[in-house]
Parts: sequence; structure tokens; C-alpha cells
Amino acid sequence: MHEDILSRLSAMPGRISFYYKNLSTGEELTFREKERMMAASVIKLFILAEAFRQMEAGRLSRQQTVTICRERCVPSCGALTYMHDGLQVTVEDLYTLMIILSDNSATNYLIDILGEEAINAGIRALGFTETVLNRKMYDTEKSSRGIQNYITAAETGEFLTRLAQGSLVSPAASASMLRILKNQRLNGKIPFYIHTIPDHAPIAHKTGEDAGITHDAALIETRQPFVLVFCGNETDVPAFERLMAEIALELYQKNDSL
Repeated sequence: MHEDILSRLSAMPGRISFYYKNLSTGEELTFREKERMMAASVIKLFILAEAFRQMEAGRLSRQQTVTICRERCVPSCGALTYMHDGLQVTVEDLYTLMIILSDNSATNYLIDILGEEAINAGIRALGFTETVLNRKMYDTEKSSRGIQNYITAAETGEFLTRLAQGSLVSPAASASMLRILKNQRLNGKIPFYIHTIPDHAPIAHKTGEDAGITHDAALIETRQPFVLVFCGNETDVPAFERLMAEIALELYQKNDSL
């Protein structure tokens, strides 16, 4: 099974990386997992962690309110761009929308509140050396100059592993972040076939997408829970997303039957 998965991944065009870990046995399967990839919206996982770190430190309140100004909103994904000017939302609203709808405007408001330097310091404090936030969402000027946000499949997989273990920020923060990730509304990749299974196991995940970019990173709570991360840059997006769904189902069936 492992050789077949690696063969199918290596046949995909573009730059592909992959990380799988069974959290019960420690079994791993990886493919170019340490290669730095343009992050798209998967970087929002690391912004979420910094929000919880600052809340636990008493520097931020989840009930702190923000007034949404239409001129500061950026195009979709998300909901805030379509809401009325002057809408008041909380920090909790922002990080929830950032994850479950991948709201770019909510993300940019959070980056301003948390601070880009603080977010990157938090990422480094977690021991992640390749993941970095270099710009806001939909910053076309910086993007045109080649300034991008980066992740790796390995570091994203370790992030989710720590969430599962309750060791990311704190046990309470880890549990809260997992609850948010389980409410993900964008389910066309890893969960696509799994969601057809009656009473399927919970899936906590975050997608990312842009031109030629598609990712999905998940903790899947089968009988033997596992972490699964797919990253694709400069790839055939529809073909890779179908492969994500197929491999995810195969690994789900394997780990749910053990």
C-alpha cells in the first residue's frame, strides 16, 4: 500500500509533498515532506495558534471587538467581505471565520491585532524553522515581488500531532482549536469520500488553495487516529485533489479497521 501511494504521488505534476503518521503506532509515510511550499491558507493554522497563545498570556481577549471596514476587506474566501460596513465582530469570530471559511479579511484583521513579528516568533518558539508568515492574504503587490508565506508538510504534520496530543499552547487551547477545525466547511479534498461513510470519524482540517496550489492538512480520529498532509505547488489542482480524496479514504479504511 505504501509503495502504491508513493508511486501515485510521484506521478503528479509539479511540486508535491506528503506526510502521514499513525498516532497510535508511530508509523509514518512521507514524500518530500521537508520541502518548503508556498503556504496559501494553511498558514492560518499557525496564526490560530498565536491567537490562542496571546489569549492564554492575557494579552488578548476572545471577546475583544473589531469594527469591519469594507475598504479593508479583501476578496474571498470568506464572509466578511459581503457583510455591511461597520459590522462589529469579536476576535473569536475572526479566528473562527479564518478557519472554517478560510476568511481572508478575518485573517488580515487578526494579523494586525496579533502582529506579524509576534506570529513568526510564536512559530519559531514552537520549533518550526521553515514555516513563515511574510505577507497578508491577497497582498498582490508583495506576491508579485515573490514574497510568499511558506510551510512544509512535515511541520504542518507536527503541528497537528501536537494538537492531538494536547500539547500545542496548552491542553485547553489544543482542545478549542480542534473543535474549530472540526467545523471546517471546505470539505472537497481529504474528507470528500470519507464523508460518504455513515457515522464517519471526526476530521479536523485546514485547506489551502491558490493558482496552481492546493493543500489539505488533517487529523482524522479513526480507531487509530492519524495525521495526513498533502501539499501541491505548480500542480494539476483537480487531479491532485482527487488523489488526496482517494488516498485519504484508503488510509481511513486501513486505520479504522485496525
